[in-house]
Amino acid sequence: VAMETVSLEHQIQSVQRHITFLKKEQMELLHDLHLEILRLQKHCSELTHDLEIKELEAHQQDVLDRELEEKCRAMEAQLQEKEKDNLELRKELRHKETLVAALRSSLRNKERRFLEELKR
Repeated sequence: VAMETVSLEHQIQSVQRHITFLKKEQMELLHDLHLEILRLQKHCSELTHDLEIKELEAHQQDVLDRELEEKCRAMEAQLQEKEKDNLELRKELRHKETLVAALRSSLRNKERRFLEELKR
């Protein structure tokens, strides 16, 4: 009976050592898993932040693109207006050049008549 008791005590001690070893292994595994969860949470937060920044930048770029398109349309409208004004000014200039030519011709005719009258 004493041998059986010693053997049982050795078995109990062995089982307790195994249990202690397994508890230690389990604690280390849980600790490592906890660290991995924290690392993944941090990585997920960083990715979410990066995505939010990219979405914000894309939105800002869209706003800038729309503003530039509006400015381009406004500038094109101004350009068309200026081209129209230039066309009108060219017409007016041709008309005035015609008037100047007519006035010069008239002035030469009057000058010639005046000179003819002076000669007489």
